[in-house]
Amino acid sequence: MRELIARPLTVEGYAPFGAVIAARPTAPRSANHGTAEAWDGLAVLESARPGVAFGAALFRCAPLDAPHLDVRRLERHPRSTQLFAPLGGGRYLLVVARGGDAPDLATLAAFVADGARAITYAPGVWHHPMVALDAPIDFVNLLAADGTEDDCDERAFDPPCARVLLPAR
Repeated sequence: MRELIARPLTVEGYAPFGAVIAARPTAPRSANHGTAEAWDGLAVLESARPGVAFGAALFRCAPLDAPHLDVRRLERHPRSTQLFAPLGGGRYLLVVARGGDAPDLATLAAFVADGARAITYAPGVWHHPMVALDAPIDFVNLLAADGTEDDCDERAFDPPCARVLLPAR
């Protein structure tokens, strides 16, 4: 029987087998209108659909520093499910709505998730950018995109379209 010695996981050492999804020493880009940092292109998930690949990114979300969230922006990805999987613990806030070319604000809903649960947004679901509640949270993000302009739609609201009151911890 062959014996193996388990080594620490590194990007380079694991590269022949797949990808490690983690923040890199390279500078991230600003995301979610300044409330997160993102490292894009950490992995590509192969797809049987010609011209469409799933991309993996890491989003580092700063915690909300307020007892409520004023909803000033919603976005959607009309042609792809989007997955956010937290790495570690901590609560986070989800604000979602149904709708077509514009969000149907009558369907607006808010949820508090714990760090043990990942979520997906179905194609076309309007959502607020990710919001960490207690501490910074890193999220793995998966999205199928072909790089065209209609991969993401955004709507801004001034004044805010809603205020989300947060439950006590």
